[in-house]
Amino acid sequence: MNSSSSRRPETTSQEATLLDYVTRLSRYRQGRRAVHLHLSQLQPYNRRDHHLRIAVQTFEAVVRLFEGQTFLLGNGDIVFIGNDATPAAIEEAVLRVRYLFEDDPLIRSGGTQGIDGFATNYELGADYDIFLRQVHRLHDEETRRRQRQARVEDEQDTRRPMDAQHTAELIEAISRADLTNLMRRQPVCVIAANMAPTPIFRELFISIPDLRDAVMPNLDLAADRGLFQYLTRTLDLRMLSLLRRNDGGGMNGPFSLNLNVATVLSREFLAFDADLRTSVRGTIVIELQYADIIGDMEAFCFAREFAKARNYRMCLDGVTDLLAPLVDREKLGIEFVKLIWSPRMQAALRTGDFDDYRRTVERFGRAHTILCRCDDEQAVRFGQSVGITMFQGRGVERLLNAPPPPAHSRAKPPASAFA
Repeated sequence: MNSSSSRRPETTSQEATLLDYVTRLSRYRQGRRAVHLHLSQLQPYNRRDHHLRIAVQTFEAVVRLFEGQTFLLGNGDIVFIGNDATPAAIEEAVLRVRYLFEDDPLIRSGGTQGIDGFATNYELGADYDIFLRQVHRLHDEETRRRQRQARVEDEQDTRRPMDAQHTAELIEAISRADLTNLMRRQPVCVIAANMAPTPIFRELFISIPDLRDAVMPNLDLAADRGLFQYLTRTLDLRMLSLLRRNDGGGMNGPFSLNLNVATVLSREFLAFDADLRTSVRGTIVIELQYADIIGDMEAFCFAREFAKARNYRMCLDGVTDLLAPLVDREKLGIEFVKLIWSPRMQAALRTGDFDDYRRTVERFGRAHTILCRCDDEQAVRFGQSVGITMFQGRGVERLLNAPPPPAHSRAKPPASAFA
């Protein structure tokens, strides 16, 4: 017996219900209209569950006066079929939904009213056969999507949430394990036009996925935020212990450590600090998460002043473009901000709408902003378009390992606050 199939209830898709409904309308097509809103063409950040719920509610607020039915499909599209619904009423409903997503490239690239590509209208008296073929296509696509999803779920391990007992066992395992092979070093590079990446420091970290696979492969380590943070504090201390012994040669050259605020204030960090030469401290960046900082601002301020007095650099990690307007780098008293590459930035790269991002970079400071999680060259192109010169991610590593450009095309690296 397939266990994964037993835990997935078989439910009738909206596409199957829609197909049955349209098929039964074949003799009653006169006077009926349909509209297909192509929300599946929106950017992923505009297709989350709450976006779709609000879109359906907004649409139905207009068309509920007409006899009909609304279908929310598996891909996020909305289909409405109504009896005696006027073209004006349907257009008003479409425009209200369209307004919710007016910042999306699909809307910006539309026709004179911004509807082209966003919605398709059908008068079933004349367009029934065309509409029926479209519904069949939607049904077939959803069937294939569900089959693919079922195969993926069958192939994946079912990971249980980590509880307190698992955390205690994992921490015990970590205390005994040799974590040297799990230590990773990812460079932060300066990249200017027509120049090869120039590493300025490397982030040292213990890979959580690799740790999970090596110690407890069937657990979801991040399921409980509090337990996960407790786990990361334990890993912080092991990292400091490894660096004190210099097991992995981590302190050869400038580097950064992603730590909890509590770790910076711990006895273990004081011992780590005491082992360092004064000249080395100036090459170390301490990265802190925004959620950790605002969780205890007094502790952060104390840790920041201690770190500055000891000549460490400070970096705010994990800043999304939505969070960025709330961050004041200078008031926080930190040198760097790591901005996370996101699908919204990818959309801006296509539309050329960079103004908000340029203002953010100027506010943080070009020499103080790092674009991280750059998995491809698109991220680097975007960053350079808005004034960013420092980058981090798998795509940056690939560029770093690529053959260097000809000597005559190399440019002088732009200024960085790390220098």
